Amino acid sequence: MNLMPLLSTLLICVSVLPTETQPPSTAVARPDDAPPLVVFLVRHAEKADAGRDPVLSPAGVERSQKLAGILKDAGIERIHSTDYIRTRSTAAPVAKTLGLNVEIYDPRDLPSLMASLRRSGGRHLVVGHSNTTPAVVKLLGGDAGPPIEESNEYDRLYIVNSAPGDRVSTVMLRYGGSPDSE
Repeated sequence: MNLMPLLSTLLICVSVLPTETQPPSTAVARPDDAPPLVVFLVRHAEKADAGRDPVLSPAGVERSQKLAGILKDAGIERIHSTDYIRTRSTAAPVAKTLGLNVEIYDPRDLPSLMASLRRSGGRHLVVGHSNTTPAVVKLLGGDAGPPIEESNEYDRLYIVNSAPGDRVSTVMLRYGGSPDSE
């Protein structure tokens, strides 16, 4: 059974989900006149080795291509990535599919990324790391769930919908299968 059409429909409809969470004290409430904001967040796909700036493994390349297929109809307007080969390579197929450029952000300065997202509103993809992705979810006022397993967890796809004021909803999905399930 091909679940791609169903998942694409879910991603498009996510902004109407009623589940709300209260933003943590580190999140900044959005003004009532702020534009709606939907942020899709993923950790980079599987890396080839444990080096400082490795390329994606074949499984990582496949996962990044699956991500592009999943997000092709999500209405993403901007793509953000840290300046590492593995994150840029994870974002690249989505950018190519959507005809967008990948904008680089500094993972040591997440408040600047938050300010940019909140200011512009719209739909964004943010590609980060096992530590920064949950941090961004939390800064947006969402629920990041348990920590991402550094050694083998590459399949989380968060969708954080931030409405004006303090209304935030979080959806966490799995995509592309995990190495343990394939």
